[in-house]
Amino acid sequence: MKKGRFTEEQIIGVLKQHEAGRKVPELAREIGVSDATIYTWKSKYGGHGGQRGTRLKGWRMKTGD
Repeated sequence: MKKGRFTEEQIIGVLKQHEAGRKVPELAREIGVSDATIYTWKSKYGGHGGQRGTRLKGWRMKTGD
């Protein structure tokens, strides 16, 4: 799997700026990615309040033992 240029924390920071009112094209131009990249990040990380990664890391699958 390809390692990205941005950490999860950086991506969440960008998404928080977008939620605060900054426009996607402005953010994309500033950090050097396409608009589509930000929309992809939004679909992956957005709407989870920045907690998605934390919740998934702490999650354990229960078995029927």
